[in-house]
Amino acid sequence: MLSSQHRELVKATVPVLREHGVALTSHFYRRMFSHNPELKHIFNQAKQDAGQQQQALALAVLGYAEHIDDPSVLAPVLARIAHKHVSVGIRAEHYPIVGHHLLSSIREVLGEAASDELIEAWKLAYGQLADLLIDAEQQIYTDTTLSRGGWSGQRSFTVGRKVKESDEITSFYLYPSDKGAVPGFRPGQYITVKRFVEEWGVQQPRQYSLSDAPGRDYLRISVKREAGNGTTPAGRVSNLLHDTVHEGDQLELAPPCGDFFLHEERDTPVVLVSGGVGLTPMISMLNHLVLSGSPRRIAFVHGCRNGAVHAMKRHVRQIAAECDNVSKVVFYEEVKAGDKQGEDYDLQGRVDLSAVRDQVLLPEADYYLCGPLPFMLAQRDWLLGEGVEAGRIHYEVFGSHTVAG
Repeated sequence: MLSSQHRELVKATVPVLREHGVALTSHFYRRMFSHNPELKHIFNQAKQDAGQQQQALALAVLGYAEHIDDPSVLAPVLARIAHKHVSVGIRAEHYPIVGHHLLSSIREVLGEAASDELIEAWKLAYGQLADLLIDAEQQIYTDTTLSRGGWSGQRSFTVGRKVKESDEITSFYLYPSDKGAVPGFRPGQYITVKRFVEEWGVQQPRQYSLSDAPGRDYLRISVKREAGNGTTPAGRVSNLLHDTVHEGDQLELAPPCGDFFLHEERDTPVVLVSGGVGLTPMISMLNHLVLSGSPRRIAFVHGCRNGAVHAMKRHVRQIAAECDNVSKVVFYEEVKAGDKQGEDYDLQGRVDLSAVRDQVLLPEADYYLCGPLPFMLAQRDWLLGEGVEAGRIHYEVFGSHTVAG
């Protein structure tokens, strides 16, 4: 159990973590993968190469040290981490391995500053954090395994249909290869796909939001091809899915996970705000609300570059035309030949909620945001500035959790 002395020792490392946290976590990952290369199959190597995972872990360790007196403050972040851990197959037996390398890294990076007392304090602190996550993850494993159509680990699904939605996005309709039941899920959640990346010689997990309503005889994901540019490398797994996975092929999936989902128990308005491929969980929410006959007022706001990359536009347009409780606003950053205002898009420029204030500032509404991190930060900040309660703003992000800061 952590004593007050132990907590003070952990808190005393906060300034060091602020300054050298990324150096510490970078050393940790190098050390762990050197001694336990089997864990490379669990961690996203693209984020390792880009330094994103090191930064995310540094922020998590810093946050834990800052709130060591009351870790319950971190409950939302820990819930999100627990879902991500379950989605890639992290189990209780992995925690001692991670703990060993983390403590060794603290000693090796801090050198003489890492006294035996400090290492002991961090050992106890890590044990407390591990227990919190293991308990949360075990509950998720139990829930996903015991639910109808549920499973633990990987389950094979067959690609029944492969549909091009835009120049960048392709949908994969996935049917259980064992002909068993399709699992339920909460609109907004994701599944994890694993593919072998020959370049790295490892299996790689990637999370993709489910892009249709639950209750179908399939699961659907809609994947953006990450082509890459001069500064960002091409997405290994997204390109493999686009180029090498065809109808009739099989994919190994983890069960649906995620703490970003539609609050179905409410009857208040729903505002769905997305950028680019961030529309995929919003389509799941929209489809579910419509198919279930929900009378809730729904505002669908989406932004993308132009009509060529605008996925599912006819589908959303048809819903808005047929359902009196649904409105849609689409922003195009640039308008190209053939893009029709009032049909394909409504306003030119980036998503600007102030331009559609009357359509999105609805009494007691819940706001769901998904897209690039800067996009979500901009929408969140505008909503907060307009007096929307923070608890009414929900978001999905597959990287660092800094959106919560």
